[in-house]
Amino acid sequence: MEFGFVHSYETGAAVDGPGMRFALFIAGCPFRCTYCHNPDTWEMKHGKRTSSDEIIEKIAKYASFLRIAGGLTITGGEPLTQPDFVHEVFSRAKNELKLHTALDTQGYLAATLNDDWFAPVDLVLLDIKIMDPGKHLRLTGKELQPTLDFAKRLNRLHKKTWLRYVLIPGITDAPEDIQALADFIAPLQSIERVEVLPFHNLGIHKWEELGIPYTLKNQKSPTPEEVRLVQSLLENAIKRN
Repeated sequence: MEFGFVHSYETGAAVDGPGMRFALFIAGCPFRCTYCHNPDTWEMKHGKRTSSDEIIEKIAKYASFLRIAGGLTITGGEPLTQPDFVHEVFSRAKNELKLHTALDTQGYLAATLNDDWFAPVDLVLLDIKIMDPGKHLRLTGKELQPTLDFAKRLNRLHKKTWLRYVLIPGITDAPEDIQALADFIAPLQSIERVEVLPFHNLGIHKWEELGIPYTLKNQKSPTPEEVRLVQSLLENAIKRN
């Protein structure tokens, strides 16, 4: 039995993988994204120490529904900040509860894990923030390369991957950045879907409650047409003959 720090969970998540999901939010994240809508998950201390037994017991209550309708997604924060706990939950959800499993990550910490760690993970929701290394550092506080290395590793492992990209006007929507992302994902056979997510500032109250300055208070969201254009370009990049 492993112990981890859990921020929260949601029993009817519809945007964290296929179908309806049990979404488990892990506390702790090395990134400090300027647009993060869950800054309350950054610090592990903001989570509740919880055993894997407790989590599996909670998930088991919904397992018969989840087996038909969706599965389990572990998100955060960043799940790979607590790899032993997360792996235990994934393994038991897969082996005991027979659930589809999805990992939502930016992959920054994945290099410390061996390939076997990902065996009980059916799907990876991979967050690539932006393709320009300098912009990535300013946007997240961390280097880009570990995420790109992880994307290539998922391809080598033939691990099904959904790419996630947050579109922020004036920040992540430059044509050269979108094209660079399209060029990067084109040869990655593991990427089977792209999700372009429009920026929103609905989490601003969390920043204010934590006393952290929120620099994107007046940032506009992209229009539906802008989202569709980027979505189309990235989808075209992964179309296979």
